[in-house]
Amino acid sequence: MSAQLLLVDDEPGLREAVKDYLQESGFTVQVASNAHEGWELLQQNIPDLVISDIMMPQVDGYQFLKQMRDDPRFQTLPVVFLTAKGMTTDRIQGYQAGVDAYLPKPFDPDELVAIIENLLARRVTTSSGELGETPDIADLANQIAQIKALLTQRQGIATTPAPIKIDLTPREQSVLNLVTEGLMNKEIARRLQTSVRNVEKYVSRLFSKTGTNSRTELVRFALEHGLTK
Repeated sequence: MSAQLLLVDDEPGLREAVKDYLQESGFTVQVASNAHEGWELLQQNIPDLVISDIMMPQVDGYQFLKQMRDDPRFQTLPVVFLTAKGMTTDRIQGYQAGVDAYLPKPFDPDELVAIIENLLARRVTTSSGELGETPDIADLANQIAQIKALLTQRQGIATTPAPIKIDLTPREQSVLNLVTEGLMNKEIARRLQTSVRNVEKYVSRLFSKTGTNSRTELVRFALEHGLTK
């Protein structure tokens, strides 16, 4: 299941452009044109992260952030300021108000995605503690060995007449292709220039979307249904 983001910005063109890019990157995005709308959406559904402009009419980003931090439900909710106010004093004011990251406009959308993924990964790590979500190294190595054995038998694996349709984001597809090559998480992270934690997150999403429970099952499923490219 993709992370849910709330984007609050009063510039329609930028709001839609950022929304489209984030959705292409695999996120679910709700948008609001001002802080009042953003607050109403927060009451309906608490997202995984909020991206907010600062310079907005009536209620600015600082006031919106204070409103969130004063509410126990949103005290630990990651917030990114996306704004034209890029002076050092503005950034200091943002961090003092409790913002998690500050990205001045104009910005590189890939940097925004990297910031979001980093904040979400840290939040998951903090909340999960030592729940053992990362697979045991020996078990993972065993699964990699099984995958490589599967690849040697690839020609003998029967595929379905019409490949099954599963909606994968471009990044999920890239991770699936590299998992199918038998690469470890660290190798995949290096190839995609991301963190190992993010790779684990994408692999978990692939398990969920394909109904599989291990990398070996995932690779066999992908080969049988023509999901690799």
